[in-house]
Amino acid sequence: MAESLLLTEARSAQGEKVDVRLAAGRIAELAAHLAPRDGEEVTDLAGRLLLPAPAEPHAHLDKAFSAAEVPNPTGDLPGAVAAWREHRRTLRPDVLAERARAAAHAGLARGATAIRSHVDVHPDIGLAAVDALLALRAELSDALDLQLCAMAYPLAGPAGAANRRLVAAALDRGVDLVGGAPHIGGDDPHAETQACLELARAAGRGVDLHTDEHLRTTCDLRILARLAHGFPHPVTASHCVSLGGLPEQVQREVAGETAAAGVAVICCPQTNLYLQGREHPVGMPRALTALRVLERAGVLVAAGGDNTQDPFNPIGRGDPLETAALLVAAGHLAPDPAYDYVSNRARAAMGLEAVALRPGAPAELLAIAAGSVREAIATCTEDRIAIHRGRVVASTRVLRQLAPLPGDEP
Repeated sequence: MAESLLLTEARSAQGEKVDVRLAAGRIAELAAHLAPRDGEEVTDLAGRLLLPAPAEPHAHLDKAFSAAEVPNPTGDLPGAVAAWREHRRTLRPDVLAERARAAAHAGLARGATAIRSHVDVHPDIGLAAVDALLALRAELSDALDLQLCAMAYPLAGPAGAANRRLVAAALDRGVDLVGGAPHIGGDDPHAETQACLELARAAGRGVDLHTDEHLRTTCDLRILARLAHGFPHPVTASHCVSLGGLPEQVQREVAGETAAAGVAVICCPQTNLYLQGREHPVGMPRALTALRVLERAGVLVAAGGDNTQDPFNPIGRGDPLETAALLVAAGHLAPDPAYDYVSNRARAAMGLEAVALRPGAPAELLAIAAGSVREAIATCTEDRIAIHRGRVVASTRVLRQLAPLPGDEP
């Protein structure tokens, strides 16, 4: 492998032509024109837009591409949970691994050079899914950064004892974070949240909780924020849907507590738009968290794709640009901030270094056939080149051919 990679004929988000030299996993040099060095690998980007690579901060690789085998007739969250629980009892590890690999490849091909995936642990599946994703992490270590979050519920009290043992075992095997779902784990979300934090503290790991994935008036995010004060490791709350429907004064109060505790929030627009609001045939809510209120309070807010063609979401393609498009359409964000939600904000929520087109920055980049961030989000073109640690790890080229129309010159 060449020691450095020269990207030529790139275009910055500001519309400027730029050549970029990458070395040792970092951006080494930028200029309007750079001459190749002897033996240097060169990739002609042919005017493609060069951006910080997106990241996927909330995925479920262990569930991906199971929609055909695991239908969800009700289309809501309880129906999805019930369907998946029934299916996972007989799920073969090799089938799970094959689907997870396909989902990781799909995300990588679309530019996501870092993925955080939740993975189920429970007595009915044991650590089979954990072992499959740990093997996948090792397999893909040169292509992307894969973080794993052991997800189990309940965790508190006698009912959660077996799950606590399994989560601890998963952490011993190398899983990165502790996960859970206090709003569905039992009758006491405070106890569920506390149990999750205690497990993480004992293992010296961070926490990423499914939080308030519903449209009720309860708000477990406030519980997490209060319990997370002084917690020595990163804490993330994913979904936080109910916050978006609470009175604005309550939103501001919860957002302030969340910011003070240093809790990051991950919005998951596609899956939540699909699952939530079915009980509201008139004036259906958008089922997103309070993006602007959280951001104004100083909370780190990012966004993820969540599920990929499973009972929780029958569509989804593992594309951060699809998530960004939904933030524009349903969250009323402008395109540039929406892209930041799925790139540098997502990376920050995952504890990864920020990326910029400047010397010294990590060489985690996406080259896409578009003239601007807005156009990239609008088209979601598959024509992309993903760069991880300074080398090309995925490349998709699109060739469009139209049949001649009557009257066209031969």
